[in-house]
Amino acid sequence: MTLDSQTAGGGRITHPDAITQRLSLPPGDGRSYRLAQLDDYTRLPRKDFRWQPPARLSLRARVSAPDLPGTWGFGWWNDPFSAGLGLGGGQRRMPTLPNAAWFFHASPPNHLAFRDDHPADGLLAAVFSSPRLLGLLLAAGLPALPLLAWRVTARAMRRTASRFIQEDAVRVGVDVTTWHTYVIDWRMDGVCFLVDGQPWFETAIVPAGPLGVVIWVDNQYAAFPPDGRIRMGSLPNPAESALELSDIVIESSRSVVK
Repeated sequence: MTLDSQTAGGGRITHPDAITQRLSLPPGDGRSYRLAQLDDYTRLPRKDFRWQPPARLSLRARVSAPDLPGTWGFGWWNDPFSAGLGLGGGQRRMPTLPNAAWFFHASPPNHLAFRDDHPADGLLAAVFSSPRLLGLLLAAGLPALPLLAWRVTARAMRRTASRFIQEDAVRVGVDVTTWHTYVIDWRMDGVCFLVDGQPWFETAIVPAGPLGVVIWVDNQYAAFPPDGRIRMGSLPNPAESALELSDIVIESSRSVVK
């Protein structure tokens, strides 16, 4: 399978050898956004995203440092907040509620959980599931977004979102700078995450497809913590940030794509 390449701010995607792909960001300050990404959905409307359960993503990965500034990861999602970013002729889409199953690493000050009892940073095995109809209502409610500027109303909106967005997540306690095999088994009745062949986390929450495959590293942060103080932006990375990958295999009920 050929995944499309998306880069911004000097991000690069290279091939150090015949089986390895390297996604890297140059050193820089926090004034600009930097991204290196592989995906199969940027030019598609959400209704044409490719993947539904049962599906399985397997790959080997390592990163250049244990706590890279920003985020990195791999899995499936519905690109809920994107407007295309102006990258590669990407589709402009209205915001919607999140559906995802992925290994997701977020450095502080990221806080990407709607439930207070779930981890919100570090390397996470995480699932989000949201009704698609409510995503349409979110788009209709865009004029209310300025209310997020006030903590009281932002806290109330976060509590409301937590009632409709199902989520489940655990931290994955492995040395991310060494090679590991990561598997996401997206089933009709749940999602199972494996690391080096061993089950790490299993949940009955199932994201609503169709979803797209995404593999990325960037210097972005977004925080919607319990105190209602919303923050987002870009972080400095004094050294190069890199995510290396090999042996990417995506299996569905119809085919196996490498």
